[in-house]
Amino acid sequence: MSKILIRTDSSSSIGLGHVMRDLVYAKRYHSSDEVIFASMKLCGNIIKKIANEGYRVEILKTNKIDELNLLLKSLQINTLIIDHYGIDYEYEKEIKLKNPKLKLMVFDDTYEKHFADIIINHNLSADLKKYQNPSKVQIISPLIREEFEKEKSIKRDKIYDYFIALGGADTLNATPKILKKLSKDSKKAILTTTANKHLEELTKIAKKEQNITLHVDSKKVAKLLNQSKYAIITPSVMAHEVLFMGVPFLAIKTAKNQDDMYRYLKEHSFRVFESVESFLKDKTWEY
Repeated sequence: MSKILIRTDSSSSIGLGHVMRDLVYAKRYHSSDEVIFASMKLCGNIIKKIANEGYRVEILKTNKIDELNLLLKSLQINTLIIDHYGIDYEYEKEIKLKNPKLKLMVFDDTYEKHFADIIINHNLSADLKKYQNPSKVQIISPLIREEFEKEKSIKRDKIYDYFIALGGADTLNATPKILKKLSKDSKKAILTTTANKHLEELTKIAKKEQNITLHVDSKKVAKLLNQSKYAIITPSVMAHEVLFMGVPFLAIKTAKNQDDMYRYLKEHSFRVFESVESFLKDKTWEY
């Protein structure tokens, strides 16, 4: 039996994408293996979702090496998976030197330097040539949530004109701006979570406009997408799922870590915008 620790965080400021893909990846391990998550209790976290998926969660007070190292030793972890932009080469190196037998794996889609045994990239845009140590890189198929796998074969009536999902935290508060460009007569499904600092504003907008349905912490994301004619998303993990479902879409970049997927979608002739402002200014877009 292997004991795997996944070090990842979620919050209103850094988003929820890391945890969401880690939950999919965790299911790749055998039932006899023990998968544990280690996360800090940041504002707007989705630690509860990890626990609801059946995984044990160890709460870290800091992102310091010593605290993580103590946890690795106390739990007798033999595989550490890091999915965190706040952990770099030097951090990884020290962890590895303190635990020589530890198998160290890292998720990376921004082509950083790593001191790891295995580097994982699940993006469609993954480019092996951009890595310093390509021999250590595993490019895997996109991590599609099980609900999308099940929903794909179901034919549903298209009751929404737009499916809008600009990240669980929508750190730029882009959704209200996007809504102003869309017809008030169109029916919209807005997807967000309680990690969104601007949830109160969105709730007020949804109550005011009868054609807006706000879905918070929805467990039926795939169904909502399947019921929609068009999707407005970010070039992130969600792009994999929308492509998988075959729903027409446009993607608006809202964070730097979306650069690679943005370029990939643009190169493959998908409709993408470099910023919320560029979308709002565009006079050629219509659906």
